[in-house]
Amino acid sequence: MKTNSEEIPHVAEIAWVLSIVLCALGVCLAANSGFGVSMVVAPAFVLYSYLSTLFPWITFGITEYALQGLLVIFLSLALRRFKWKYPFAFLTALLYGLSLDGWRLLFGQAVYGTIPLRIAAAVAGSLISSIAIALSLRSYLPQQVYELIVKENVDKFGFSMGKVKWVYDISSLVIAIVLMLCFFGRFDTELIGISTLVLTFLNTPLITMFGKIIDRFFIVDSAFPRFKAWFDRVLN
Repeated sequence: MKTNSEEIPHVAEIAWVLSIVLCALGVCLAANSGFGVSMVVAPAFVLYSYLSTLFPWITFGITEYALQGLLVIFLSLALRRFKWKYPFAFLTALLYGLSLDGWRLLFGQAVYGTIPLRIAAAVAGSLISSIAIALSLRSYLPQQVYELIVKENVDKFGFSMGKVKWVYDISSLVIAIVLMLCFFGRFDTELIGISTLVLTFLNTPLITMFGKIIDRFFIVDSAFPRFKAWFDRVLN
């Protein structure tokens, strides 16, 4: 139990860095499992799988931050407002994309050859990604555009966070399926597979569970309160 807050590490900056690196690792493992990536990442994965056949220099990471860049422009136009947190969210997406390409260089890009290894990669990828998002949601530093879209709609319209996240997840899944059918003319379970469908229902509960665990052992606040105060003013 928390008995002395002075003894509990204040790790907002560390949480932000870990959220980027771990999210990229989780997505890399999920892609290598051959059982599909999460529904939020699925549109970018489908686009990458198609575009890389036309342009070999296109990577998964490039597709991710390019798509998130387009999304942040659309978000600003749709809400008819601009905040400095929007380009900072793209910067986070850029760092995530570079990390993703780094992990894929390390682990390779091919689907693993054995079923036990594929299952292990799918499970590990899902859990690691959930931990990463839970860390991201607890840091004052910019989240990726995917999470930003949910938060900005909640702030703008006062909707329930759970309902907005659910709608966004389902919408991402539908968009990914449409893109897959348009580009490939078939249902490819390596792009959208059992992991994608399971995470559509389990992603939010997993993030919530890991968030509670993090809150039990850490105070995710800034080690640099003056910088945090300045950063909050700039972003909001």
